[in-house]
Amino acid sequence: MTADHEIVDPSDLIPLQPDRNIALELVRATEAAAIRSSPFIGRGQKELADGAAVDGMRAFLSTVEFDGVVVIGEGEKDSAPMLFNGEHVGTGRGRSYDIAVDPIDGTTLTAEGRNNALSVIAMSDRGTMLDASSVFYMDKLVTGPAGVGVVDIRLPIAENISRLAAALGKPIEEMVVSVLNRPRHEKLIADIRATGAGTRLMSDGDVAGGINAARHDARTDMCVGVGGSPEGIVTACAIKALGGHIQGKLWPRDDAERQRGIDAGLDMDAVLEADDMVKGSNTIFVATGVTDGALVAGVKRHAGYLYTESVVLRGHSGTMRRVSSDHLESKWL
Repeated sequence: MTADHEIVDPSDLIPLQPDRNIALELVRATEAAAIRSSPFIGRGQKELADGAAVDGMRAFLSTVEFDGVVVIGEGEKDSAPMLFNGEHVGTGRGRSYDIAVDPIDGTTLTAEGRNNALSVIAMSDRGTMLDASSVFYMDKLVTGPAGVGVVDIRLPIAENISRLAAALGKPIEEMVVSVLNRPRHEKLIADIRATGAGTRLMSDGDVAGGINAARHDARTDMCVGVGGSPEGIVTACAIKALGGHIQGKLWPRDDAERQRGIDAGLDMDAVLEADDMVKGSNTIFVATGVTDGALVAGVKRHAGYLYTESVVLRGHSGTMRRVSSDHLESKWL
């Protein structure tokens, strides 16, 4: 079934069936990034962790049968030798896609040995993924399906919490809202708590925070606040598979950054809906845990094996699958 519970005609899926195989190939790439970075967990060396993850992800992506262009990557070519914005990845054969990569979403979490670090890839048809790289931050609002047509980023947070609580049929006192723990969110956090709702403060990793807010079986009900623009686009790919709600507004840090966004053709005052971030339903999101978190478990080592857990979300079919893998340690480390 799709995320909105409409029955899909099987014939509609036929042109997209190859994506199923690509999704599993992408899991191999995120697994490689997570495994390669795992020796650096808790070592205080986030650059080395990220470098190892990039190397692992790039090596596996090069074998995937597709023509991918990195829309959201490690940065511009001059400062990122691999997985840079605009780089072509894959064999160059097969279908053409936009791709967003984050070999480690949460390098600081990894370096400090804290929860919720992920290796992430998101993908959509060529020309459908918004390139918001010229503006680093985005103000975001994410909920599950109950928030669709109910909440709006333009409304005060208190009203959004009240509306969503009513839609979920639960008292405001039981609502939990995820927010990045940053000085810029001091008033937002106070406003959330003033409603009687609780907060779950995240040190990093708002991709996992957004997905957990959209999952039907997660403890959080909403994820709000200013985080990375690339993470917003990546999260939108996942939300399409979960049937949830996501909105964003670009949040330039100064006039110069605002002008860069305008020069790149971005509407700096627009409220971005899911389809503005990623057009269409043919999206794939894959993530492998680097460290333990509410979404997936982190890499484990035991008795000569490495254990990984991943999720695969496909927008077209509205499915979320978990992939647990055992890897012979001698082949990796």
